[in-house]
Amino acid sequence: MGLSKTEIFTDKQNRIALFAKAFAHPARVAILQQLFKLDACFCGDLVKEIGLAQPTVSQHLKELKQLGLIKGRVEGTNVCYCLHTDNWMDMKKTMFGFLDQELPKAEDCC
Repeated sequence: MGLSKTEIFTDKQNRIALFAKAFAHPARVAILQQLFKLDACFCGDLVKEIGLAQPTVSQHLKELKQLGLIKGRVEGTNVCYCLHTDNWMDMKKTMFGFLDQELPKAEDCC
């Protein structure tokens, strides 16, 4: 298996790619939408709402947590998940800066 060679790219390019990974699967998008709607919830609630198996939802929650966009708090035998607002705002600023670039002026460039 080849290396991804992320070290040849800037920190900003790597951060943009990592943030984009959060939106690379519709289940993660659905989880984020649910967390926006409910402010915080448990994995079991997400399983019921989204309709995926618990291990699948847990894997997507783990991915979002590793990306820093959500955080979890242990409550008894469950984990309550919510958006990590500081990291979300940082992601928003970074992605907006990337997506808000001016398009080339040429009408027919290719």
